[in-house]
Amino acid sequence: MSREQRFQFDRAYVDRLTAGDPDTEQHFTRYFGQLLTIKLRSRLRSPALIEDARQETFARVLLTLRRKGGVTSAEGFGAFVNSVCNNVLFEAYRSEGRVTPLDEDNHAEPADPAGSAEESVLEDESRARVHRALATLPQRERDLIRWLFFEERDKDEICAELNVDRNYLRVLLHRAKARFRASLASGDETPGA
Repeated sequence: MSREQRFQFDRAYVDRLTAGDPDTEQHFTRYFGQLLTIKLRSRLRSPALIEDARQETFARVLLTLRRKGGVTSAEGFGAFVNSVCNNVLFEAYRSEGRVTPLDEDNHAEPADPAGSAEESVLEDESRARVHRALATLPQRERDLIRWLFFEERDKDEICAELNVDRNYLRVLLHRAKARFRASLASGDETPGA
């Protein structure tokens, strides 16, 4: 999606989306569906994970809008959707190694979309674990993960910053993600170099 097609969100749009207007919901899922697919395709390994992350992002955004307080800044709506997607991505990274396929005898019940206080506390604890795991990485790897996944900087810009080519950037990213996963799995909170 080019910059010329960038949509400007306003309070009326967010209010229509909050109220469940079908045309606005369709625009929301079409507009962000393309953007999220592009983002997720470079970060997740399977089409099923990409679609799951997209749908989870949509569900969380709509749930937040419809809760008391909702989204306060309509102009920052795009950034809000992006941050929700980032949270979904980190949860996908954490659970990627712990996924157990369901068989016919083992059916999981769908999660309560309203959530609970316990789920909220667990989500906060999970977010804190991610931040602690990031803190254990060496500074260069922390910067790399922050630049790519939080700031979404261009890879060529990062290559110039680190004075490496794209192939070596891929190696550095692979190492950083492996160390991050290991730190997250072990619960090690000792800061890195």
